[in-house]
Amino acid sequence: MKIIVLGGDGFIGWPLSLDLSKEGHEVYIIDNLTRRSIDKELNVSSLTPIKDLNSRLATWKRLTNHDINYVNINIDKDYEIFQNLLKEFRPDVIFHLAEYKSAPYSMRSAYHKIETVGHNINAANVILSSIIESEIETHLIHIGTMGVYGYSSMKNTYIPEGYIDVDINYENGFKEKRNILYPFNPGSIYHLSKSLDNLIFQFYAKNDNLQITDLHQGIVWGCQTDLTILHEDLINRFDYDGDYGTVLNRFIIQASLDYPLTVHGSGGQTRALINLKDTIKCLKIAMNNKHEKNNKVRIFNQLSETKTVKEIASIISHVSNTKIDNIKNPRNEDSENDLVAKNNSLIRLGLDPIMFNENEALGLLEIAHKYNKNCDISKIPSQPSWKNNNN
Repeated sequence: MKIIVLGGDGFIGWPLSLDLSKEGHEVYIIDNLTRRSIDKELNVSSLTPIKDLNSRLATWKRLTNHDINYVNINIDKDYEIFQNLLKEFRPDVIFHLAEYKSAPYSMRSAYHKIETVGHNINAANVILSSIIESEIETHLIHIGTMGVYGYSSMKNTYIPEGYIDVDINYENGFKEKRNILYPFNPGSIYHLSKSLDNLIFQFYAKNDNLQITDLHQGIVWGCQTDLTILHEDLINRFDYDGDYGTVLNRFIIQASLDYPLTVHGSGGQTRALINLKDTIKCLKIAMNNKHEKNNKVRIFNQLSETKTVKEIASIISHVSNTKIDNIKNPRNEDSENDLVAKNNSLIRLGLDPIMFNENEALGLLEIAHKYNKNCDISKIPSQPSWKNNNN
């Protein structure tokens, strides 16, 4: 197939692009390298040293004889350039991974809130309107987040895959049955932008009958795949800083430095988890199992398991003999919550998930130990605060 990977230089987009190319698909990466610019803004870099994208692609070509095309396009602004590329390349599938993806980063300041919403929402609209204007038949696959539902306690229930049947009782006595989106309850500006993405997708699916799959993903852990370890030039990102480092990967790097694991609050917050390799599998499952056009967005919950933050810390602490440090939680969230989510669709379609355990933790620690000299310890604490100190 002909495939465009928007955000193909990123943590998920890069290993996905390699995997698709290895399978013989014609892959086109579109990326304006904003993620690398954010590293400069925050004065931090990936724990693993990542080469510039052209060097990555040249090494991939030399090792495999597979070409991956690349163009630098700002997807939320370069509308005409993107539309012309769609007309010329005519992709069968577009993976949309080109969004600001950090909750802490989105909460740093008014500027970061505006940038996150402005880019993420406009990018979704540009992509979908361009598909229509270019008159192509394509399947848009987007990575969303389980975080659109929030992390409040939910007893005796679960998060379904996108939709829920409800009975509506009106004041005049009229009753109606509807199938609606499961209610959103975003906990950050980033999660708010993903919630708004959902509404944009729903409109274009209904109005223009576009084929759209939205994967509500859990926290991704892990770093490398079988292809990114083929050569040092292909190595993937490993973020550890308080803005972009996800909780499990951050704990791993802290443990490799014998730095106390920084658990926010009680650690009773439950998170959905998925391994990076399983993320790639899920994206390919969505691609290989086409969504029937029915004026509706197909939504999968993309997770393998749920664990509390303190359970994650306990596993890593046990294998590394690292202390746990409970610190004040900068987020505005319940100190503890339950999280039960259905992932039946992806399991039914062939996902056999990798679970996080002590053996997996040891494997990640090997990578972290190899590169931990690159770590700037001052960047480990999470600085952005969700809370208005005036209240």
